[in-house]
This record gives sequence, structure tokens and C-alpha cells, in this order.
Amino acid sequence: MKKFLIWLPVLLAVTIVLGMQIGLRLNSSQNASQGFFVLSKRSPVQEVLELINAKYVDTVDQNSLNRSAIESMLTQLDPHSIYIPAAQLRGINEDLQGNFEGIGVEFQIIADTIHFTGIIENGPSEKAGLLAGDKLIKAADSLVAGNGITVEGIKNILRGPAGSKVKVTVLRENEFLNFDITRGTIPIVSVDAAYMLNDTTGYIHLNKFSSTTYEEFMHALESLKRQGMKKLVFDLRNNGGGILQEAIDILDEFLDEGKLLLYTEGEKNPRKEFKTKRPGLFEEGKLMVLVNESSASASEVIAGALQDWDRATIIGRRTFGKGLVQEQYNLSDGSAVRLTVARYFTPSGRSIQKPYNNGRKQYHDELLTRFQNGELLHPDTVNALKGQEFKTSRGRTVYGGGGITPDIFVPIDTTGFSGDVQAYFQNQAFSRFIYDYYIYHLPELKRYKNSAEFSDKFHPSDALINDYYEHLRKLNISFTPLSPNDKEEMKFQIKAFLARQLFKLQGYYQVVNTRDKTILEAIKN
Repeated sequence: MKKFLIWLPVLLAVTIVLGMQIGLRLNSSQNASQGFFVLSKRSPVQEVLELINAKYVDTVDQNSLNRSAIESMLTQLDPHSIYIPAAQLRGINEDLQGNFEGIGVEFQIIADTIHFTGIIENGPSEKAGLLAGDKLIKAADSLVAGNGITVEGIKNILRGPAGSKVKVTVLRENEFLNFDITRGTIPIVSVDAAYMLNDTTGYIHLNKFSSTTYEEFMHALESLKRQGMKKLVFDLRNNGGGILQEAIDILDEFLDEGKLLLYTEGEKNPRKEFKTKRPGLFEEGKLMVLVNESSASASEVIAGALQDWDRATIIGRRTFGKGLVQEQYNLSDGSAVRLTVARYFTPSGRSIQKPYNNGRKQYHDELLTRFQNGELLHPDTVNALKGQEFKTSRGRTVYGGGGITPDIFVPIDTTGFSGDVQAYFQNQAFSRFIYDYYIYHLPELKRYKNSAEFSDKFHPSDALINDYYEHLRKLNISFTPLSPNDKEEMKFQIKAFLARQLFKLQGYYQVVNTRDKTILEAIKN
């Protein structure tokens, strides 16, 4: 017993040390499986942050200091590795997931009052009985009219978990009305428009790639096929990308089985290939893909793959040139980092990514440089990629290292207003005029059954422009009367935005596409 008592402290010490070692190993294994690393010692960055926090002469905002340190580190990498503060993360994630939770209204703040300019079809507000034109007075027992509330402020009040309730008071004409609205899941659509350009040519406009994009696209494609579509104009202009898998699924509808669509590769990420897996719904029909300098990422993946396989004619201007793959890592404070982990390559081996070795400012100013050097106006100036030549499946030469160069070039449209019309758009003057005209002429406008009928039969008159003049006078905005050419342009813009007010973006595109040069080029080919 005496010997045991002598050795007892030693046994306890050994047991504690072994326990600590096992715990450290388990913790290290768990952290590694989650993609994090346990550092054996503090880095100089950690030391400096701790030193400032402990010794600096004045009080510092630790969160702001951490954010600045993270952002500074990321600027030493590529332009698409970014830090996302916690306050912004929800909105960004909602955009990618293709929905948010709220009451389903569109609104404008006019003269410090919230006007419901649109009610989402089949959404919670429509079911509760709200109408476009209602003015929001109170929401969740808070007065929101006449108190300087911001767009973000009203979003925070009206949005909330699906199934929760919010009470609102609105002013309709001269009557105050109360509504109890049960919040729901509100879709953020990515297919803006899908309709027939003519008897055999369909049109689909896609604004992003979210988690619902492929489902929306298939619904549109099936509908157009039932209407007799033989040729598709697929509009990816100004589409900045999004979820890659949605683009892969869409590509699978255009190409037969077993074809390489793209591959990704990075120093710490081995080559990963993406191929078609099933018969597609539109493998045979003629396909025209529209792109411009703001088509990026997943849009470029689609354009590049279809061009490499000679499946589509690419029309427009050279795309942005974003060919870097980001993965999002959530941080402990609710913020996140999107870190570049690989590069995109088209089936022929082209890198989509444009150079970024001259710094972020020059990288982001590159589109302005294209305009200044004439690339957006003249096809013979598109020489940035001539040194990197690749071959398509039929032996055509294509270029890599900075976006996708189209097969048919269409210059940027520089027509429009010839004079100074800035006054016509001051203080939300234009959007307020569209909304007011819609509200006061609703019975007349509702006679148009659909956007096609509105596009064909609604013809703005000079009287409409005179109404706009009177609208500007009421807002105390000084203006110069429009020239004949600018008057016609203003009529066209009013028609397009009235179509948007009536029939959402489907109506808008159905009007503006009637004179869109890239659309007309696609129909012709």
C-alpha cells in the first residue's frame, strides 16, 4: 500500500498527459475533417492583433480590425477571393438559393411613403388581399410612413420566417385597411422571359444561376417546344454566373451523352471533369447563345462548351473572363470567405480567366479599357486573345485566356437619347411617372391580355410626353423639351417600363427585344 501511494502521483500525472494527448489528437482530427487547421504557434498577424487589443493607446473595434486584416490578406490573392460580412451574407445566400422568406411585394419609397408597386402572384400578400397602389402606413405595430424609413429597414420588418405573421395597415384611396399576413417562401426567379420570337424561334433570358435555375429553364424549354419551337435564342447577356451545377444540367439538355463539358483544376485540387449524363431535350434544334462583356463565370462555361462542340453559334461581344472556382467557408462570427480553389477550362482546354497580375483596380477597369480601345464597337480590335489558339470539334479556331470570343460580333448599341435628358430621371422622376400612370390608367391598361398584345398594340402618343412634362413640373424639376428623336426614344422607354409594371420582366423584354440588334442578328442566322 505504501509503494502504491508513492507511485500514485506519477500514475495520475501520466494519465492526465495521456488524456491531453488523446484529446489533442481527436480535436486535430475533427478540425482537419472540417477543413480547418490547428497551428502549433501564433502567426505574426495573430500576435499583432492581440498586441493592438492589449496595448494600443485608444479603444479599437476588434471586429473592424479583424475584417480589415482579412480583406488586406485577400487582396494579395486573385480578384474573386473575397470576405463577406455577416450582415451581407444572408442576402447573398438568398440570391443563390433562389428564394427568400417574406410577404411577397414590390415597393418604392415615394415622398417618404412606401407604395406597393407590385404584388407577387400567388404570394402571401395577394392571398391576404393587398393590391398594387396600396400605401404602407404601419407594419408590425411600427409606423413606417413619414419617418424616413429606408429600403433595408422595411425589408427587415416585412421579412421573417415562413409561417410567421405580420400585421400591416395600408391606405387604399381614402380608407385605412388592416391585414394579417402569413409570411411564406418567395421565389427569386432566374428566367426573366420565355416566349416565341416568331412561329419557330423561341427565346429564353436567364439572369443568374441559382439553385432553382435548371428547374425554371426546363419549364420554359418544355413550354416553348409545345408551341412549335425549332430554334432557340438563349440570352446570357449580363448574366454574372452563380451555381456551376445548374449550368452543367442545362448544358446536358443541348449535347448527347458522354461529352466533356468542362474541367476544373488547381494546385491543391486535382483535375475534375464534368460530362453529359443523359439524353437532352434540345440536342437537334438550332441554338444561338447571346453574350456580352458582362456575361461571366457559369455563363462563360455554357458559351465555351457549346462553342467547342460546335453546337451553338455564339453572338455578341467577348465575355467578361471569370474562370476561377470559389468555395465558400463560413466563419465563427457569421461572416464568410469565398476562396478561389481552382480554374475553369473548356473542353478544348481553354482557360476562361483573363489576366489579373496587374492588380485589382486594373482588373476591374478592364471593361472600360475595352470601350476606350474600341473593342466594343469594332470586331477587328478583338485581339487580346489571338496568341492562345485552340480548335473546336470541327477544327474551327477559337481563343482562350480571357473570356469567350463570339462567332458573330455585334457592337454595343450607342443609339438612344441624343440630348441631355438627365432632368427627366432626377429624384426617381421616371419610375414615379410609370407608377402613377399605371395606377391612374389601370382599367385601360388591363385590357391587354398579355405582354405580346401590349407590345403589338400599345402606341404611346405625344399626349403621353406632355403628361410627363406636367409630372416634372409638379416635382419642380427644370427641363428642356425633348427633340423629335429623343421624344420617340422616351416613348419607347415609357412603353417598355409600363410593360414591366404590367407583365414583369417578360413584358419588358418583349418590348425592348423588338429593336435589339443582337436579337435581330440571332433571328437572321
